[in-house]
Amino acid sequence: MRLLRVTRRLLYGASMYETRTLPNGTRIVTAPQSDAQSTAVMVMYAVGSRYETAELGGISHFAEHLFFKGTERRPDARAIASEVDGIGAEFNAFTGKEQTAYFIKCAREHTSIAIDVLGDMLLHSLFDAEEIEREKGVIVEEMNMYLDTPTSFLPSVYDDLCYGDTPLGRDIIGTKETVRAATRETFLGHIGRWYVPERTVVGIGGAIDDHAVAEIERLFGGLPAGESGSFEPWVESRTRRVRVHHKASDQLHIRIGGDGLPTAHEDRYVAQVVSAILGGGMSSRLFSEVRERRGLAYYVHAQHGQYADAGSLFAQAGVDIQRCDEAVTTIAAELTKIASERVPEDELTKAKNMLKGRIVLGLEDPRSIISFGLRSLVQEGRTREIPEILAGFDAVTADDVLRVASSLLSPDKLRLAAVGPFDDDAHFEALLPV
Repeated sequence: MRLLRVTRRLLYGASMYETRTLPNGTRIVTAPQSDAQSTAVMVMYAVGSRYETAELGGISHFAEHLFFKGTERRPDARAIASEVDGIGAEFNAFTGKEQTAYFIKCAREHTSIAIDVLGDMLLHSLFDAEEIEREKGVIVEEMNMYLDTPTSFLPSVYDDLCYGDTPLGRDIIGTKETVRAATRETFLGHIGRWYVPERTVVGIGGAIDDHAVAEIERLFGGLPAGESGSFEPWVESRTRRVRVHHKASDQLHIRIGGDGLPTAHEDRYVAQVVSAILGGGMSSRLFSEVRERRGLAYYVHAQHGQYADAGSLFAQAGVDIQRCDEAVTTIAAELTKIASERVPEDELTKAKNMLKGRIVLGLEDPRSIISFGLRSLVQEGRTREIPEILAGFDAVTADDVLRVASSLLSPDKLRLAAVGPFDDDAHFEALLPV
């Protein structure tokens, strides 16, 4: 019943988000749910790994770790974690290429504690030199974990293929060399430049009240305003179609994709529909053909990955190494098919309904709601409301799908990244259409 009430409110045009800008430039986004029993507090900064130089690779991610390591009031990681665990809250952070975020989700009666902990961490962290040295080992092991997990490492191989030696093409986590070279001064310089009010968005969703919002304003409104610059624009300079990373394994994990659209592009809804038709569910084209009909893979899906000025629409699968050639040609054939043949209306309707349904299902969770609002504000300068998104999907036509797919997935644009027991790029390049 609660989901139905929320859905009705959104579908009939009521605003989900309210955004206010403090005098110093910090933005606050609220997304109240009157009958929610939990609150999500999130602080997102418009900075990620693409803002780094090669010499500082991984510094955004490393800094994320260090914010959990202690403040004057909570002198170590245990003190912070114990307080959050003591209220039964969810507590985490993530670093991307264009944003970094920290969040706590808790029962509504503990909202003030969540705000206080996040504010203390992000505004008063110690960045202790000994703690930095200890954490280097943790991050190197995190790096090793990704390298040992093909499904986690494949995105790095694919981004390198797509974006080369640019900030978009480099790993978010950095390299062992850059991590080991970081000092306390490195972090203070990074935080001082990028964690400024104009790049700060604080969100609170679910069960919220005026007191909670006032406390956020008090904590984050007192920071001095400052300018920070921006990232290096991406300029296309691809020279390769295939990159294979050799790793002993029982599967070959592959990504095959073409071009994509920037985050705010007018055809972004069309690109999402294209990816849903290809690999958005168990009745999608790729799942039906690659897994169900041919038995080539356990998992297969498609996605439209977006950045501010770049993107890629791709399919990913873990396939039988004895039949990997068939898997590559089958997936490539599905990509070129949607780029050359008009999608039937019933298939188009199903894909649009699936995307809209998943948007609505996310409305139960305050953290999902506030995360979406903050991402859209950081990436586009505004919060996209749910009715706008649903209308965007509804407006997509079969002609739109063919137009966008033919532009993004034409045979000459397809490229392949793979992680598995092979090292012959030329062999796989010969399997791609021309």
